[in-house]
Order: sequence, then structure tokens, then C-alpha cells
Amino acid sequence: MNPDRTPSFWGDKRYFSLDHYLKQTFGEKVYRLSLNGGMTCPNRDGTLGSGGCIFCSAGGSGDFAAAPQLSVTEQIEAAKKRIIAKADCRKYIAYFQAYTNTYAPVPHLREIFTEAIAHPDIVALSIATRCDCLPDETLDLLEELNRKKPVWIELGLQTMHDDTLRRIRSGFVRRQYEDAVFALSSRGIPVITHLILGLPGETRDMMRASVSYVAGLPVQGVKLQLLHVLRGTELGAQYKAEPFPLFSLEEYCDFVADCVALLPPEMVIHRLTGDGPRSLLLAPLWSTDKKRVLNTIQKSFRERDLWQGKYFQND
Repeated sequence: MNPDRTPSFWGDKRYFSLDHYLKQTFGEKVYRLSLNGGMTCPNRDGTLGSGGCIFCSAGGSGDFAAAPQLSVTEQIEAAKKRIIAKADCRKYIAYFQAYTNTYAPVPHLREIFTEAIAHPDIVALSIATRCDCLPDETLDLLEELNRKKPVWIELGLQTMHDDTLRRIRSGFVRRQYEDAVFALSSRGIPVITHLILGLPGETRDMMRASVSYVAGLPVQGVKLQLLHVLRGTELGAQYKAEPFPLFSLEEYCDFVADCVALLPPEMVIHRLTGDGPRSLLLAPLWSTDKKRVLNTIQKSFRERDLWQGKYFQND
């Protein structure tokens, strides 16, 4: 291991972490504020389906977001108070997380997104959405806003395999995701892709293929998410009726290290595991000890020596 030969933008980790990227970009630590734009999803309102993806809780991946009845500014101020009570922070990312956050008329999107970026403490806007909910007029708005403050679009691909996408009832196919990535990239809007590791029926080779696929696209960041089986979801019902194999702690942490080695060194790693609401989590229960999970992942990185094993083996 030779720390002097690591990419300078990695900082003190064996990958380009979001924390380090934010400190480089904004000069200090930045926290995300989970906001709720009051939207739903075409996979829930009957347009494509009514039950959502089989792994998605009733909160639509926004279980930690604020109440939509509050204004955007009120949500920001409430979330800031929670963070300031625990950490000294002055800069924040407005993260519209719950459900599909471009699934609304453009005037509504303009109103809530403009209110968010107008807040003096907000330095960037991050919007979680679906690849099939980005019409041209919405892309025009995002491009306009991106000229005022950085705008990131988070796309939940989960897997590159269309058969799996159908099984998890995503409502879209890989080609739609790819078209969205190139449409956003052509307008200079960074894309962060979500991948779930451990989906039922997928082999590790299939998961690696998804990581490699994303690595070959104009994607700036990635979130690697452990599959959480939650109560109240179709996946949870399937698991209770007939449990399917899940990663153990050691298996998952070793596999994450394998996946990171497939990504370009300049790709920002926004997440290596993820949080499932404790009140809803059926499995794997070991995932609730996030500090232990992250420490075990770092141990796997050290054992693989990613510095020399991948990026510098041909020097």
C-alpha cells in the first residue's frame, strides 16, 4: 500500500466519498436536509401501478423526510434545528426525497425548488426521481435552476436487468434510465444513480454487471444500497411467507469493496449501505448497527488494498 500514489481527490479514504467531495466543493462539511414536496409516484397513483415497487414502504423512500404540510422554508428550518443540535453546520443540501420529485406540473416544481435554493444556507439541490418522469419542460427548468445553484438528479435504477426490474415492479426498463442519463448529461446536470445490492433472484455477477454498467455512463455519483426487507411491503410479505437468501454482514461488506473497485476513481460514492426504518425493518437486522457496518466495509477495503489492486496495477 502506497498512500502517496492515491488520487489526491480521495482524501483519507480508499474511494471518493461524498463527504470529501462536499468539503472540496464548498470548503466545509455540508449536511443534507430531507424535504417533502408533497408528490406521489406514477407507480402508486394508478398511472403505471398502485402498489409501488415491491421493496418500497408507504413513505416512498422518504421515511425520514419532513411533513409535506409544511412549507419548504419551514421544513428547512425544522431540519436545520435537528442537525444543529448535534453538529456545527452552516451549509446544507435541500434533498427532495419522498416519492417521485419531478412528478408534478412545472409551475409547482418551480415554486418549491426555487424556494429551496433561495434559502441562504442551501448550497445545492438534490432531487430524487424516476427516469420516466423527466419531460423536456422539466429538464428545461432543472437546467435553469442549475445555473443558479448546483442541481443533482438522483435516479433509482436499482439494477440494469430488465427481468429483475419487472419482478420488482419498477414500471420502467433500462433503456428509459439510459435515455434520462444522457438527456440530463447533455444539459450539464449531474446524475446520481441508486443501485440495490441483494435483490431476490440476482446473482453477484448480475449485481457486478449493474455496477459496471453505471460505471460506463456519464454518471457523477452512485449510492450502493443494501436491500432492506420492510414490513408493509410486498417484498416483506414474500419474505415472511418464504424467506429468501440475504447478505450476511461480512458478505455484504466484502461485496461492496468488490463493487467500488469496478467504479471510476473520480465517481463520488454517496452511500455504501443505507438506513432502513427500525420500526419497519424485518431483515437484515444487523444493518441497524451502521457504525459497525461502515467499520467492516473499511476493513474489507484495507484487505483488498484497492489502491494498488485496481487503480495503479499498470503503473
